[in-house]
This record gives sequence, structure tokens and C-alpha cells, in this order.
Amino acid sequence: MIEKARHSGRRIRQTITSFGNGPQILGAMVGRRVLGRPEELTFALQGGGTVTCPNRPGARVPVYEVFAEDAYRLSWFTDDLGPDVAALDIGGHIGCFSLAFARLHPEARVHAYEASPTTASFLARNISDNALGDRVHSHAQAVSSERGTLEFADNVHGSALNGLTAPEGAATVKVEAITFADAVAAAGGQVDVVKIDTEGAEYDIVLGSKPADWDGVRRVVLEYHDVPGHGWAELEAFFAEAGLDTVRHEPATPAQGTAWLRRSA
Repeated sequence: MIEKARHSGRRIRQTITSFGNGPQILGAMVGRRVLGRPEELTFALQGGGTVTCPNRPGARVPVYEVFAEDAYRLSWFTDDLGPDVAALDIGGHIGCFSLAFARLHPEARVHAYEASPTTASFLARNISDNALGDRVHSHAQAVSSERGTLEFADNVHGSALNGLTAPEGAATVKVEAITFADAVAAAGGQVDVVKIDTEGAEYDIVLGSKPADWDGVRRVVLEYHDVPGHGWAELEAFFAEAGLDTVRHEPATPAQGTAWLRRSA
């Protein structure tokens, strides 16, 4: 109960201090619980722009992680890359990483992949609403170890809990899948930054690729999840073979966490 109260208090402070329409957002979140409306929230971002998501806790979490908590440490991690930079956002959700990266790097090109059809519609919408369609491209596809069709757990409502770690009984959909090498090729053959948050599919994506597929990648930020039979050590070993070294590692549990990697040469 105490921890829940602390979390609620932190969210209230973040809402007021991180978004231009914080009081309205708080009212809308309460309205969702009490009155069953509104169905969507549009957050006004500091410095201009917006991000819209379903008014559901799972959909709101990435908005706070990226725009209130800077969970990916973007300035620290990518400020020195120069203006002509390309990124892959794998597990793009509603577009928070893509929007933040494009705002931080005004000449950057981003290709975002989101397997959930419901969530991908918000990704495309947020790119359009922020007039970033010339630089940020949405793909309603999964990235996997093989091309083809992937059965994917889709919780709808823009939930961040889609994929291999989705709760039992979640609805499934079939989506088109491409490989990591395909995604690099679609981005023009050169990618500097890769972000992966795919709720368990990261092992299939990374370990199903070849170290040579990562030759041009200079930075990786990756969330890894609790998948039986897998662990961070095998991902780190793969990236070391690909020439990418861990520069920061934040485990949340023994089987889940976030890591940042950098090409040393």
C-alpha cells in the first residue's frame, strides 16, 4: 500500500512538471476510472509537440518513461553522434522513443517497428500529428529471426505488454515478420542507433541475427525480459562478438533489465 501511494505521488508530480497540460491529464485519468471516459489522452510535450495514447495504464507507462524519466538516457547516450544519424526503434509502441530521438536530433531518420496493429495505429498517428512523416517511418510489422508470419499476443488498448511475455489468455493476431537485416536494409543499409523493447522477443531478434548485421551500428539500448532458458549474459556475448561493449547495465531483477552498448572502434 505504501509503495502504491509513493508511485501515485511520483506520477502526479511527473504529470504536473513534465507535461504542458498536466492538470488536464490528471483529471482525464481520474475520469477514466470514475466515469469511463475519455478513451484517449493527448500529452502536451515540453518544447512543443504531443503524444496520444489510449487512456490505459499500460499505454501511458512509456510516455512517462521517455518524457518524464528519460529512461533511455538519450542525451547522454547519443549526443555525440552528429546530425546525420539513423535509428531503428524495434518495439516502437506508440512512438515515444522515435519522437524523443527525432526531437533531440533534428536531422535524424528513424524507422519504427510495432507488431501490434492497434498500437501501430497510434505510432503512425503520433508521427503524423508531430509532422515528422518525412523523417520518422512507421512499420506495422514484427522483427524476428525469420521472414514470414508471426503469431503475436496483442492486448489491444495500446498496452506495452504485448508479445512473448503477455499474460496468459491475451488475444493473438498474425502479423508480418521481417529480420533484423531486413530492417537495416529498409533504413538504407546504415543504422547508427538501435533501440529494442519487445517484451521477450529480443532474444529471437538478436540471437537470430548475424554479428555482421550489426557492423554499422554504433549504439544499442535494449530492454531484456524474463524468458525461460535465456539471460542477459548470452545477449552481451553476442554483442561483444559484434563489436559492441556494455557501457551501462541496470538490472531490475535477475532476469530483466536495460543495457546500453557502444561500439568501441
